[in-house]
Amino acid sequence: MTEISTPTDSPRPVYRGLLTKWSWRELWQGQLWPVAVALTLIIACVFALSALVMRVEAVMVDQGRSMIAADRVFRSANPLPPDLLTQAQQQGLQTSVQTRFGTMAFSDNAMQLVSVKSVDSAFPLRGELTLRTANGVRHQVQPGELWLAARLFDLLQVKVGDTLAIGDADLVISGEIVQEPELSFNPFSQMPAVLIHADDLAHTGAIQPGSRVQYRAYFKGDEAQLTALQETVPLAAGDRWLSETTQGRTGDILEKSRQYLSLTLILVIMMATATLVLTCLHYVSTRRETVAMMKSLGASRRWLWLWLSRQLVMLFALAAVAGGAIGSGLEYLLRLPLGEILPQALPSVGITPFVVSVLVALLVALPAMGIALWQLVEAPAIAVMQPQVAVPLNPRRYLLLLFPITAALWWFGDNGLMWVTLAGLAVLMGVLGLLGVMVVALLKRGRWGASMQLALSRISRSPFATGAQLAALTCSLMLLTVIWLLRSDLLSDWQQTLPSDAPNVFALNISPDQQADYLAALDTHAVMRSDGYPVIRGRITHINDDALLPSSSPSTAADKASDTQNMNSGQEAERVKETTKAEAPEVRDESLRRELNFTWRETLPVHNTTVAGTWGQAGGVSVESGIADRLGIQLGDQLTFSVNSQVFSANVTHLRDVEWRNMRPNFYFIFTPDVMATLPATWLVSFRIEAGQEALINQLGRDFPTVSLLDLRTMATRIQGIMQQISLSLSVLAGLGVVSGLLLVMTLLRLSMAQRKMEIKLYRTLGASRKRITATVWGEYGLMALIAGIMAAIGAESVVAALVTWGFELPVTAHPWVWVGVPLLSLLLVVIIIRSMLRQLLLPLQR
Repeated sequence: MTEISTPTDSPRPVYRGLLTKWSWRELWQGQLWPVAVALTLIIACVFALSALVMRVEAVMVDQGRSMIAADRVFRSANPLPPDLLTQAQQQGLQTSVQTRFGTMAFSDNAMQLVSVKSVDSAFPLRGELTLRTANGVRHQVQPGELWLAARLFDLLQVKVGDTLAIGDADLVISGEIVQEPELSFNPFSQMPAVLIHADDLAHTGAIQPGSRVQYRAYFKGDEAQLTALQETVPLAAGDRWLSETTQGRTGDILEKSRQYLSLTLILVIMMATATLVLTCLHYVSTRRETVAMMKSLGASRRWLWLWLSRQLVMLFALAAVAGGAIGSGLEYLLRLPLGEILPQALPSVGITPFVVSVLVALLVALPAMGIALWQLVEAPAIAVMQPQVAVPLNPRRYLLLLFPITAALWWFGDNGLMWVTLAGLAVLMGVLGLLGVMVVALLKRGRWGASMQLALSRISRSPFATGAQLAALTCSLMLLTVIWLLRSDLLSDWQQTLPSDAPNVFALNISPDQQADYLAALDTHAVMRSDGYPVIRGRITHINDDALLPSSSPSTAADKASDTQNMNSGQEAERVKETTKAEAPEVRDESLRRELNFTWRETLPVHNTTVAGTWGQAGGVSVESGIADRLGIQLGDQLTFSVNSQVFSANVTHLRDVEWRNMRPNFYFIFTPDVMATLPATWLVSFRIEAGQEALINQLGRDFPTVSLLDLRTMATRIQGIMQQISLSLSVLAGLGVVSGLLLVMTLLRLSMAQRKMEIKLYRTLGASRKRITATVWGEYGLMALIAGIMAAIGAESVVAALVTWGFELPVTAHPWVWVGVPLLSLLLVVIIIRSMLRQLLLPLQR
């Protein structure tokens, strides 16, 4: 009996059973259930969010890679390095090659400038190539076949089975290109597509010295192998690697979506962790006297840790099972709104979400629960008689913070956005807590009624506790607001990227004598169009008297290497290529490597925004703000340009912002008419073809055969589909983040109300009426909710402004509704909690 009853001895089997029963009773009937709920919430939220993030990101990556037809693409103006494909195949990667060039296609009745893509039978490695024949649908190009874009059948007046001349080769038309995996976003370089097999390329004889040719190698395989291959290939002038994140419009959307998903997950974990910390502190406050009593009966620290550890193991096991089950169901419910846009066969996530959620819960629970329980174990035995006695401080307990900090260092690595966000939130929490205490102190100086005066006295009794409570409540409201505002700003930016009325067809190379007739034809059919823009290609050569490029530019050197390789495939070509790499000078900006599209106008485009200066002065040029920043161009500078060897100058009188992703005609440099109007130019117009106007495209092609029509409808539809998919995904994830924040706020309020129970008894004992106590509680929590709501609005606007500026690189937008909505939401939550708990708290007072 002595061995069983002495808590300081090692527990025997019978004693273990009693200890286990006591631990279960403490878990279910004590104050540990709020801790279990908080831990379950962490595991469930992280499980659901990480599983959904993994699925959605996998789908987004697959969509992005289908738009480049592979996992990685090597693009070059030079023939592919001979060992590139061999090296890739040795690493187990799937490969495909493509040669792309522009040439004339001739039928018996017409001719047309086309973009020829010579592909092998493995193309595409990603995405879907749909080719329609009279006998069905095909997905690969075979030797001897010729496939045409749908518009070419009318432009060339041909049908399936006719012969078409591509260079020196006469090929029989096999069918129509219904869908290509690759998308291009440059309207100045698009032509109707023609697909032939790589085996037929040499027969065309279309690639000659001086030809503008683009070579592509496609790779599919493991990410580590792709990265290793990419690192081993030196890039010459004109070489570039493409991935799903480098494809302009879609790459930008995907990258920002990834940032948002990661940030949302971190904020949800932070909010759930705060809930866990608060519940643990509440548990410690309710069990301090119990532990002191056990110590007075002879319990050692070792025995107390054994008692608590059993409870924690049981608690964590229950939370892991319940959290995993709830998280799985929650992830399924979150996928329901996305059912129409997600693929039927979703990518598998395996047990990774469960492992991640349990590890995250363990890492945050170690300091959140360990520090609080350490303080509980250190409670002195005398606390049974003197509850207010201070607990000795043991700094070693804070070493538990190293576990989540080390994990964060490994997880975030060099992710600057995350570190800036976490540091900013930590600083902001302290500032908001201090600000809240100052506001309460200022209010206390005023003259109020007895109930409000008592409420202010209660709030300001402990500045540290008040500051912590206000900071926690404010940060909870702020974080859920940040999640929603970031989602709104991202979707707003994407809607501006591709608005519903965005042009989907560009007409290029309109001669000056055709311009009026072409615009009249569009107006006759009530087509929504842009203004006509004169277009001429040229280069900027000087800023004031400073030359921007040496006499031999990288683009010229790259062309020389390409031409030499076309003429002398061998050692001489390699020598020129190496010389090109060694001699290629550094330039300030990529725009200096190529010719740019210039235009001139009396008035500036309505979709450009003025940054500085005025427009309309003779001899002036308006410069896009991005290239102005990169090249150091300022108002008043004199710029020198070269067009077809003709040199002219203009003064910078205006700077403007341009949204390059809106599929409207945009230009780096816009001149006043007196500068360039005498130079020969062709015209450009963009317009929108709606459903039912498809025949107009072919009619314009027949009426104006020399005008190049760039039909971007398929591209726009696919981009809008991806944007819809990502937008719904972000909305669902943002909703989960907001719900997590609301749960945290309600937990904060419920714990605070529960801690008021003893004080309410004391007020009643001292003669306070039920009405006075009720008014005091409403005044205290209403005031805290209002202060926290206002500070949360300030903090949310500040955090979102910083994130969109330095993290997502978006323009800062004000959100006026936040200043009203967040305080009202805070007050509403207080009303719900007080109405649900106040009657119960006042029950003892009604006896």
